[in-house]
Amino acid sequence: MINDKWTMNEQASFLRRVGELLARGYPIAEAIESISYHLSDYRKGELHECLIELQRGVPFHDVLETLGFHQDLIGYVYFAEQHGSFADALLEGSSLVLLKDKDLKKLLKLLQYPVLLITITGFLFVFIQRTLLPRFITLFNSLGLEANFFTKVIYAFEEYFPIGVELLSAILSITAIYYFFSFRKLSVLKQRALLARIPIIGRILKLLFTHYFSIQLSFLLSGGVSVSEALILFEKNKRQPLYSELGKEIKRKLLTGERLETILAAIYIFEKEFPMIIKHGQENGKLEQELLFFSKHCITVMEELIENSLKIIQPILYLFIGFLVVSMYLAILLPMFHLLDGI
Repeated sequence: MINDKWTMNEQASFLRRVGELLARGYPIAEAIESISYHLSDYRKGELHECLIELQRGVPFHDVLETLGFHQDLIGYVYFAEQHGSFADALLEGSSLVLLKDKDLKKLLKLLQYPVLLITITGFLFVFIQRTLLPRFITLFNSLGLEANFFTKVIYAFEEYFPIGVELLSAILSITAIYYFFSFRKLSVLKQRALLARIPIIGRILKLLFTHYFSIQLSFLLSGGVSVSEALILFEKNKRQPLYSELGKEIKRKLLTGERLETILAAIYIFEKEFPMIIKHGQENGKLEQELLFFSKHCITVMEELIENSLKIIQPILYLFIGFLVVSMYLAILLPMFHLLDGI
């Protein structure tokens, strides 16, 4: 069935449309069949095979795995099959994936122009530093002119840039050694906890982990599932090792008598406000609503964090490139102005 992989955008759009049709009262088979009419012949063939698998009793999340769908989306479908809020879960999951895909494209688009400028500036720098600047420096020295600030900047950049490259290579090598000999041997939960400590990226990961866990728990609780039963469902979801391990770890600690908010406070991959939300929801008897609200809050905060980070990255890149280009030109032009003043 898999010859042409579904893109993330195709996967999310497909599940969003399925969710919309389910919300209007369509059975899932009719929803898939209706959507297939708007797709290519190849996709129609794939979805026809899906319908056959569904008629045989294969769960929808297993069918999606056969199609090569992303594990996050399969996870949404898996939990939706347990709690019954199928349409809402599909709409929520597809919205999140589309949001992540949009942010990734925005980041790549933002970096395309600066990367092109850096490449062109690099060639220009090599040409000036290797060809023009040495000749002008020789001329200026013969006339008794001292090197100006911008000339010193160019030579300093030439001196320290290779050191920076070597340092970066050393860091990457150490990281690779650590990954292969230590990081891979850690549990999934410990791996994610280490990644969550990375500045900016770690905060985004914590928001994503908190959002996913809280919204799935909210849907399960809304469907009449208890917290203990929900954790068992998390544990059985082997396609997502992180949440499977989370369910197992939280359930184990609950059996020892620890409170849920205390357990979550000790898990670093969650937002620090998460345990307080859990405690407040348990006290007012509206835990599923509190979790749903907080999951949406996490997405809002994540969007703002990404937007602010992108706003900082681009000006810094442009400032660095502009300063280097100006330095290259002034390193040559300023001494020439001194020569003209002396004529």
